[in-house]
Amino acid sequence: MIRNKINKVLAQYIYKYSEERIEDRFLLGKIMLEAKRNIWDKMAFEPQTWDEFGFGVFSQSNEDGLIQYMINKINIPNKTFIEFGVQNYTECNTRFLLMNNYWSGLIMDGSEDNMKQLRNSSLYWKHSIQARDVFITKENINQLISDWNEAGNKDVGILSIDIDGVDYWVWESIDCIEPYIVICEFNPIFGSEAIVTIPYQADFYRTKAHYSNLYWGASLNAYVSLAKRKGYKLVCLNQMGNNAFFVREEEQGMKEVSIQEAYRGLRYRDSRNQGGVLHTFPRKRAYG
Repeated sequence: MIRNKINKVLAQYIYKYSEERIEDRFLLGKIMLEAKRNIWDKMAFEPQTWDEFGFGVFSQSNEDGLIQYMINKINIPNKTFIEFGVQNYTECNTRFLLMNNYWSGLIMDGSEDNMKQLRNSSLYWKHSIQARDVFITKENINQLISDWNEAGNKDVGILSIDIDGVDYWVWESIDCIEPYIVICEFNPIFGSEAIVTIPYQADFYRTKAHYSNLYWGASLNAYVSLAKRKGYKLVCLNQMGNNAFFVREEEQGMKEVSIQEAYRGLRYRDSRNQGGVLHTFPRKRAYG
């Protein structure tokens, strides 16, 4: 179909320019978004999977498109976001949202160099964003958010969590905001059935915890259980199968999906040997 051809061509161009100027990637993202909107607006369009909604500009997978579709369908009065674990903010879930939709937000990362680089960039004065270099724990997260959210508005638009470690415990601790959309990275190696998370450790660092880089985070089922306690439902995963999207339970326009429907298994290489070299997938993959 014509939309599939458009998607493939644009995706190739975005990949081609991914290491070049940010503005080139942004422009191509806007073209991709317009093509997607033409599909979304057709009442007869019935997607087979959420992948047909998604595309990537600055996101690791197709999160940029998924976010654009969701904010098009959910009424979010407070156009704000919080994202932490962003490195230098070139690969993240909210940069396209910031540049294209002019949302404002708070981003945090443990690297002082990464945040200093961002604060010295043109993006920082062109947009309403606050960048903080801080190591996030469940003990400090509410204060960090409250320092930024001086008005105390709980209705933040999007919360995106990706710190490759004790993410579950951090989200569990957050009670100063009630985002419309929550994006959490989970560890697909734990499978689709187990409700499991690593024990909390304030100074957790995944490579230090185990050379394989596989010991981190929580299972998808653990997040779904936590989300239900907080009043959220699972609606989709990203294309790589490691980011879960939750929305408030009262959002009728977003259908809840089961873990069995959503789970995709491990779709990328993450395991390393003791020398830090990535393992190749075995011919018969052990996961998924």
